[in-house]
Amino acid sequence: MAEIRPFCGVRPLDSLAARMIAPPYDVLSEDEARAIAGPNPYSFLHITRPEVDLDTGVDAHGPLAHAKARENLNEFRRQGWMQQDEAPCFYLYSQTMGSRTQTALMAACSVAEYDGDEIKRHELTRPDKEQDRVDNMQALDAQPGLVFLAYRDTSAAVRDAVKLAGAITPAWSVTTDDGVCHTLTVIDDANLVEQLAGAFSGLDALYIADGHHRSAAASRVSAAREAAGNSGWFLAGLFPDSELEVLAYNRVVRDLNGHTPKRFMEMLGENFVVTATSTPRPQRRGRWTMYLMGQWFELSAKAGVVPSDDPVGRLDVAVLQDRVLGPLLGIDNPRTDTRIAFVGGIRGHKALSKRVDRGDAMVAFHLYPTGLDQLFDVADAGLLMPPKSTWFEPKLRGGVLLHAID
Repeated sequence: MAEIRPFCGVRPLDSLAARMIAPPYDVLSEDEARAIAGPNPYSFLHITRPEVDLDTGVDAHGPLAHAKARENLNEFRRQGWMQQDEAPCFYLYSQTMGSRTQTALMAACSVAEYDGDEIKRHELTRPDKEQDRVDNMQALDAQPGLVFLAYRDTSAAVRDAVKLAGAITPAWSVTTDDGVCHTLTVIDDANLVEQLAGAFSGLDALYIADGHHRSAAASRVSAAREAAGNSGWFLAGLFPDSELEVLAYNRVVRDLNGHTPKRFMEMLGENFVVTATSTPRPQRRGRWTMYLMGQWFELSAKAGVVPSDDPVGRLDVAVLQDRVLGPLLGIDNPRTDTRIAFVGGIRGHKALSKRVDRGDAMVAFHLYPTGLDQLFDVADAGLLMPPKSTWFEPKLRGGVLLHAID
């Protein structure tokens, strides 16, 4: 079952939402964060990127930064820019990008279910990033960023309850500078709150699509605050898989590991059929495209190369790592190797060829997007996906809603 609870969310004044919600903290450089937050005192980056209010060079993950984040959050609340709902609510957070809309039920999810693997994960966490989120939550006494959860859209009860919630007039609707429309709806009707909680309790599982570090940190903070009795919940957005789109997470590599382009192509030919193509994006699973020497090539795996009975090994990202990046290019640990970089699919194939053409990399690989069905299969098997397997768009904005821990 999926146990969820309403909570008293801390959120922007409706009239300030357009100025407050901000890009996620981890997609901006410090210079970009300063450029956005500097002229805008309401930007939520003052809380998620508090180094913008400190001297250049101060550790963005150190105690001074976390203390500044708490100071700024206190000031936002003292000024009345953010207020806390008096009664526990659920919330709908919708994003429309182009012709596609995705809508999450924002709720407090159970740390116990996360700890018991009923909320399923598919990635490892980095200890330093996890600790940073722990320090941040402890300093704020709040969870400032939601965990992005997905569920199989098979429950009529869930669909009906969410549809009823969607008929409520939104608190606010904001179109950000990237053209995405963000909408927040407050669900405070007790009967509908009960209906939603009951409907979601019928789901077999929830899956972390993004936010492994935030959920792991919430578990640790909960354990540390167990005596408080009210910290065993974390903020999450629950999205139906039918509304989500996964984009490719592509790779560029600085060099050919000492091989000439000719020799590299010969080695690729042992496991792949390599043909020149004018189509930079792979057209289906089991196809990769590669940009090398000013030309796009399609790679098609030969018989026996892709293991059919391994939910991880048959992923396109895993095949590329196991057959090309590791053995041919010497990138055994893509998490730490500085010779590889990852490029979100939202940037398109031109971002890949541009890096190679200007000399930042020797070769680029465009992947077909990993499917949510594949993510679910891996998580259900209790396995882990390779790093940087999925890229979701649109990105969830910071500052839409906070979950106060105590």
